[in-house]
Amino acid sequence: MSRFAIRDHLDALAPLLTLGRNIRTGTLEAPLTELVLARASQINGCAFCLDMHTQDARNAGETEQRLHLLPAWRDTDLYSPRERAALTWCEALTQLGHDAVPDALYETVRAHFDESELVDLTLLITLINSWNRVNIAAATRGGDYRPGMFA
Repeated sequence: MSRFAIRDHLDALAPLLTLGRNIRTGTLEAPLTELVLARASQINGCAFCLDMHTQDARNAGETEQRLHLLPAWRDTDLYSPRERAALTWCEALTQLGHDAVPDALYETVRAHFDESELVDLTLLITLINSWNRVNIAAATRGGDYRPGMFA
């Protein structure tokens, strides 16, 4: 059982919901979006979000093999250079530390994303980190998500 029901506080969470809708209609392709959302949720240990975004990734055409290998994406050739750049950016912004986003990283990512895409990617990562923290604080359990249930 969760500590508090997120659905009972949708007014307070409206800015996050609006940002999510805006990003999903933005410049990033759905499979890339879901990979990034799943990777941040893995790093943060958010079972609910990981359940949601791996299922949504499958619905966006993602393969089981790539989802299984996502924690070790650096050690396989299954991800495109654009996806690798997005995952690198995701990890840097999710695991912020001293000099977590050096200029060299920015330049690497910028080679694969135009400015609008990079803003959308950055906001996407910011958003999933917020949702991860809300769901972890609420003790929202994973395993009950069904694709489209929040549409």
